[in-house]
Amino acid sequence: MKKVLAVVVVILLVLLAVISSRPATYHVERSATLSATPEAIYTHLADFHQWDAWSPWAKLDPQMKTSFSGAASGTGAVYDWTGNDKVGQGRMTILDTRPNSNVTIQLEFIKPFASTCTTAFALAPEGSGTKVTWTMDGKNNFMGKAFGLVMNMDKEVGGDFERGLHQLETAAASSPPTPADSSATKGTATRS
Repeated sequence: MKKVLAVVVVILLVLLAVISSRPATYHVERSATLSATPEAIYTHLADFHQWDAWSPWAKLDPQMKTSFSGAASGTGAVYDWTGNDKVGQGRMTILDTRPNSNVTIQLEFIKPFASTCTTAFALAPEGSGTKVTWTMDGKNNFMGKAFGLVMNMDKEVGGDFERGLHQLETAAASSPPTPADSSATKGTATRS
């Protein structure tokens, strides 16, 4: 029995060492050149009211509840969601915008697990279109490092980014963006 216990302790120590040695940060990045202007793309990114038209997660839960608060669009806009196991619960807050060039968002997951990361969209004219680079950067706590043993964040999220960029192109090209009602710069709107 002592030998079995000693083996279990050694395995646990090795596992702890392996988990601790995992990267402390993660980075996901995808780029695509979209056949739309930087202005059309930027408006779809900087206004959370436009996200249902292109977000790769918007259709995963038809019953998802969303709310908007803060600024109507741009810096200070806030988007909260609560949904099924596929989308969980969280909040996005636009931290910084540079018109037709960049949107930086703080992404907070509440469920199924708590974590915070930064996601950003960089736009640059390329030929007759716009190169859009979508990134996500975060820190791995001990649990994040443990999940990293069986889950690759780049593989988990990268495909969603690719699908989202394709859908963003379709949304920006097919429907001219409509800015949020300027009188609604504060307050909350809810969709259920």
